[in-house]
Amino acid sequence: MSFLLFQGSVAVYLLAMAAYLVFFLTQKTPLRQIGRTIFFVAFLAHTATLIARAVATGHTPITSHHETVSFFAWSVSCCYLSFRWRYTVKNLGIFVSTLVLGLMLVAAFSSRAIIPLPPALQSWWLPVHASIALFADGFLALACIGGIMYLLQEREIKKKRFGLFYSRLPSLEALDKLNQHCLSVGFPLFTLGLITGSLWAKQAWGAYWHWDPKETWSLITWFLYAAALHQRFTVGWRGRRVAILSILGFLSVLFTLWGVSFLLEGVHTYVS
Repeated sequence: MSFLLFQGSVAVYLLAMAAYLVFFLTQKTPLRQIGRTIFFVAFLAHTATLIARAVATGHTPITSHHETVSFFAWSVSCCYLSFRWRYTVKNLGIFVSTLVLGLMLVAAFSSRAIIPLPPALQSWWLPVHASIALFADGFLALACIGGIMYLLQEREIKKKRFGLFYSRLPSLEALDKLNQHCLSVGFPLFTLGLITGSLWAKQAWGAYWHWDPKETWSLITWFLYAAALHQRFTVGWRGRRVAILSILGFLSVLFTLWGVSFLLEGVHTYVS
């Protein structure tokens, strides 16, 4: 059942991305609302998928590679919808739906096998720590998307060749505000994720910190975002520099989530 729901979610996300793409190219207003509606339906189907997976496994579905990528895609969708509820950013949907669909395709080609949880993961800290961390990553993904959109728009303006992106992307000021909002929400959540992870490590392994590769890269990622926010609020950095830091920070997020697990050995290797 969960796999059928998952396949359905992928299909509906694909339809949403297609609708957003056609709207992006044609700028026909009805297509924007169609894309939003389809994306919301995809999110609901994805939510049902995670619930079905949780019932099948008996635990929060955030442990295997398939589950983690799927939950991450869901968190990006959830963060986008919560942001969209309060703010309007022109054509953000096409970028978000493309990222979410890409993550879902990665999850689709990952093993769906249900593996018994190791003793360290058999804790109520699992849903607390992992869900907070992935929701933080969802907002940081939006900040990265905002950074990419900012650089694309800035490039159009600097070259004074107003092509495909100029009329379709928001103003640089709107994109900078998007970046600020998402970093202001995502960074505290990321910090809380580090704290809950340390508390869980104390319970599971007897120490708050082991300098495990995933812990180390999480700390590196935290410093990247801390630097971005520090420069923004104390030095007054805006625009391009913060956009680049947001993109670099998210690349570090992705490496922390999966690169570390595949390339470096440590106590967190089995999580993904």
